[in-house]
Amino acid sequence: MVQSSTLKFLKDLKKNNNKPWFDEHRKQYEAAKIDFENFIQSILDKHSKNDADLKELIAKKCVFRINRDVRFSKDKSPYKTNLGASMDKGGKKSGMAGYYFHLEPGKSFLGGGLWQPEPDKLKKVRQEIDYCFDEFKKIISSKKFKAIFGDLYMGEGIQLAKVPQGFEKDNPASEYLKFKSWLVITDIKDADLTSKDLVSKTVAAFGIMQPFVKFLNRPLE
Repeated sequence: MVQSSTLKFLKDLKKNNNKPWFDEHRKQYEAAKIDFENFIQSILDKHSKNDADLKELIAKKCVFRINRDVRFSKDKSPYKTNLGASMDKGGKKSGMAGYYFHLEPGKSFLGGGLWQPEPDKLKKVRQEIDYCFDEFKKIISSKKFKAIFGDLYMGEGIQLAKVPQGFEKDNPASEYLKFKSWLVITDIKDADLTSKDLVSKTVAAFGIMQPFVKFLNRPLE
């Protein structure tokens, strides 16, 4: 579970996204950060028993910095209004598929997959989906998978308009070959964030997602 004080800090930060306020409330931020890291570590401790790729990870190496990169953004707000952690094989900068938890009051979710791989990795994953489409389709069509995640994430810019070069237009896997990232997400209500069941429910969802993550990592290993 996540402490209600952590959610309060994030709500207050959203209303006061500036350095003077943040500096005045640094103790609250540090407490929120520790709380979130403890939560992520609990997930790692439990899910690594199912997925050995996570055994070497520690929460501090999975959690993202709260500072925003504003160099190329019109929005110059200095801080993110969420806490996020990416639990990937080899660490969050490895470029491998993995699991993600996003904590943001009113917008929390868990999910995973492969986000914007480099061109060579992108090509390898597309080839794997092409070669093993029956397996891929079986994973994302299972009742348990669809009950939690539904379909793959279809956000703006996630797909090409046409089937990529090197694949036939009538390829059975054509719709999935168009993807530039392969992701799944499921929303989490604020009330569930402070529930004692949050860790176990997150681990259960990651367990159902695991074959999807393993499939995406297979051509990259």
